[in-house]
Amino acid sequence: MDKFSNSRQLGVGVGGQRTTWQIAEERPIALVYNQRNYAVMLATPDDLQDFAVGFSISERIVNSASEIKSITVQDVEVGYDVKVEIDPTRLERLDIRQKRRNLVGSASCGLCGLENTDSFLAPLPKVTTTRLVLSDQAIAKAVGELPTHQVLNGETYSVHGAAWVSLAGKIEMVREDIGRHNAVDKLLGARAKMDMQSEGFMLVSSRCSYEIIEKAARHGVRAVVSISAPTGFALDKAAEANIALYCWSKDGPVHLLDY
Repeated sequence: MDKFSNSRQLGVGVGGQRTTWQIAEERPIALVYNQRNYAVMLATPDDLQDFAVGFSISERIVNSASEIKSITVQDVEVGYDVKVEIDPTRLERLDIRQKRRNLVGSASCGLCGLENTDSFLAPLPKVTTTRLVLSDQAIAKAVGELPTHQVLNGETYSVHGAAWVSLAGKIEMVREDIGRHNAVDKLLGARAKMDMQSEGFMLVSSRCSYEIIEKAARHGVRAVVSISAPTGFALDKAAEANIALYCWSKDGPVHLLDY
């Protein structure tokens, strides 16, 4: 899958001088399950197998990576077809999910057009009985080192990153994408593919929305650190899942309490 790179070079004028910039790419990615067209997402065209695994679990199409039999990535005229073969026992659930997605309108919030709100107000599973406590030192270390791990963002200054971090603050894995939700799916999909069970937390280079909390809960993530503060709805969903939330401020790590 090398038809499209994840960035392109563009000539620009800065201060009367000609120079070049790297511009991040964004391409349509069609997700097809057992010959059923499910969704088309705009994403940065790399780590697409990781994306497919993470998305499939986040969407509750499958419960784990073991229920995915194969993933084939094919380039097409404008993007990629990602063909996912899943366990036949999950097809009924897939068809139900597809019908619900067909009710969604084209608004960027992703909710307009729903006949009811059950699909996003359904309580999340609790990932733990006791919220994970992170040290300020570990958070500060990870936040400080994240830019050096974001290779594509270092070239383009326009993509989000999601990182898996050890409890000591060591960044173990990073995935990047134009969309912050896609970066999260890529990261969590990569961990699921490799069956990684190491304890730690997820760091995201953006505000923490309810979608990020929902994806974290579906993948059993116990703590999320975001560069910007969460939304109120994200707090509500984190409380349901018992996910510990932290964010970053000019004064350092902020542990969000009483939600």
